[in-house]
Amino acid sequence: MSANHSPVPAETLRERRKRHIFAIFFAAIGLCWPAFLNRYPLLYPDSITYIGDGPAVAAALFLHRFGHFGWQRSAFYSLGILPFHWNRSPWPIVAVHALLTAWVLWLVVRSMVSRGRTRSYLLVVCFLSGLSSVAWFVSFVVPDILGPALYLSIYLLVFARETLSRTERWLLAALVWWGCLAHSTHLLLGVCVCVLLGGLLALSRRARMRFWRGAAQVSVIVVLAVASQLALNLFLFGKLSLDAGRPPLLMARVIADGPGRLYLEQNCPHLSWSICKHVANLPQSEDDFLWLPTGIFSSATEAEKQELRREEMPLVLATVRAFPREQLRASLKNAWQQLLYFEIADFGNSSWMESSLNTVMPGSETSYRRSLQSRNEVPSDFFSDLAEWTVGLSLLVVLGMMPLLWRWRAWRLCGMAFIVLPVIGLNAVLTGALSGIDARYQARVVWLVPLLAVMVVAWGMERYWGNRGRGVA
Repeated sequence: MSANHSPVPAETLRERRKRHIFAIFFAAIGLCWPAFLNRYPLLYPDSITYIGDGPAVAAALFLHRFGHFGWQRSAFYSLGILPFHWNRSPWPIVAVHALLTAWVLWLVVRSMVSRGRTRSYLLVVCFLSGLSSVAWFVSFVVPDILGPALYLSIYLLVFARETLSRTERWLLAALVWWGCLAHSTHLLLGVCVCVLLGGLLALSRRARMRFWRGAAQVSVIVVLAVASQLALNLFLFGKLSLDAGRPPLLMARVIADGPGRLYLEQNCPHLSWSICKHVANLPQSEDDFLWLPTGIFSSATEAEKQELRREEMPLVLATVRAFPREQLRASLKNAWQQLLYFEIADFGNSSWMESSLNTVMPGSETSYRRSLQSRNEVPSDFFSDLAEWTVGLSLLVVLGMMPLLWRWRAWRLCGMAFIVLPVIGLNAVLTGALSGIDARYQARVVWLVPLLAVMVVAWGMERYWGNRGRGVA
């Protein structure tokens, strides 16, 4: 056997594996730099609920002691982070985010790059950490970062399956399951991606031959996630529902858009709906409807909230039937605005959040008050501008290179683009058109565009140097 084809010694493999593990840990530390800069993990009012709900949900599941927990947040995310923080410190949550993100990014780079992987990986992570929003969401105590981890995991399981070991496939399957359940938008996008994959397999015989196994596995995992959510809601709330107890987001949306308001003004005289009691003072925005202390939903009694939830879909369907063009126009406008709105923001202080922190993590308020966030001094504006320019330039690179990637049969890169680009658009539709417009909703996924661009560049450079080397030979 020639030296070029001799097996790699076990000692060399162990050294290489150690080097890769060290690179992942080093990258994970680098992804936490916004938290280090802030001197504390970045928080949002929802963070308090996610942290506080874990013990209550665990007590209900394992001890059958039912207490109060937030019905509108992901119980699976609260349960998943509980073994790491135990209501003592949010830093382990950031560590989990960082390690998962760094590991998934390593698998993505490894699937594309065959030479100088460790160096390429660290360069990719440095690029993304400084010029995109990924590090900010790694440092953010909300489940947003698990969405991109989910979509990249789907890419790996379907389009780069042969680069994974059996253990890696099982771990990615678990991450897909948890990512789907960490946020309702993640689950909806997971279902949408499965539909896209089904369409690809139906239209392309080559795709059926190459990718059917991974697509089938991902579809099964998403179905299991749906079943898990149904089962948990049945156990906790007595309702076989995917969104038991959530606020009437769609009702608030169509009213804020205008057609819902117009429908109520025209039809409330002969309707006996609870919402009709407020027809004279309907708010102008969905946030005021849902979250303002004096808003219609926040100020309602529990019985009134149940009535509003029951009236939600009848109102939405009636509005769409009565004003289809007006509602479609408003929804498309909202989706477009959300698509282009991805500032790195939402890191201001909240008096409620600060006062509630000690309730869920005794003693944490003192540490939080030393942070930049507590003084509203998080310097995110500069990095937001950098990220916006990076996304724009990256999109030009991706769109410019797509015809070449197809011609060169770079199927993995095409597969990654097949996942990433629709997810960016669908995320804007699901959040902007169906919920509300917020910079955070798009910023949490838009960093996938720079990742795709840098992988296109890395693959192109490797192809160039490979061809040049063969030409010299």
